[in-house]
Amino acid sequence: MGCSGSVPARSSGQSGGLNNLENAGSSDAKNLRVKLVLLGDSGVGKSCIVLRFVRGQFDPTSKVTVGASFLSQTIALQDSTTVKFEIWDTAGQERYAALAPLYYRGAAVAVVVYDITSPDSFNKAQYWVKELQKHGSPDIVMALVGNKADLHEKREVPAQDGIEYAEKNGMFFIETSAKTADNINQLFEEIAKRLPRPSPSS
Repeated sequence: MGCSGSVPARSSGQSGGLNNLENAGSSDAKNLRVKLVLLGDSGVGKSCIVLRFVRGQFDPTSKVTVGASFLSQTIALQDSTTVKFEIWDTAGQERYAALAPLYYRGAAVAVVVYDITSPDSFNKAQYWVKELQKHGSPDIVMALVGNKADLHEKREVPAQDGIEYAEKNGMFFIETSAKTADNINQLFEEIAKRLPRPSPSS
């Protein structure tokens, strides 16, 4: 089901673990460092999205994420701003749900993922949005992602449902396919454009 935890959590040159979970990132106007958390039901493809974004890989045989894994990736925008995403990919299984607040506390970005072939996963995505609205940072940038868009013949969640839910909740919406890489980079570029920019210190 996964596309995840078989890849060991990797931290880019700094000690990982819960110690730096609270650190949402420091930035100057041209180089942003942001903490991003992925939330969603087990098996919706959160880890596949991250692996496709960070490594350009898709592994349909990979295992389910246990706890959370950490990866980072930097992108450059057209205005020459660079954004380093510090990505926490959380486990979707129910038994790990209590850990999620450790990861989304202090996050600048939350990507809530569901599977377009699974109405249950869409319901779970809505649960995570409500949790973030209650407990996340007030200015968090939220994206709602319908993954597995390549399985359009098995679609059970209309794109319109995702669009309407996202609009109601101040999020942006995109459908992706980690398998075909469709819209994966666009997802992170759109997030980067929506990040609040620190004002240059005088």
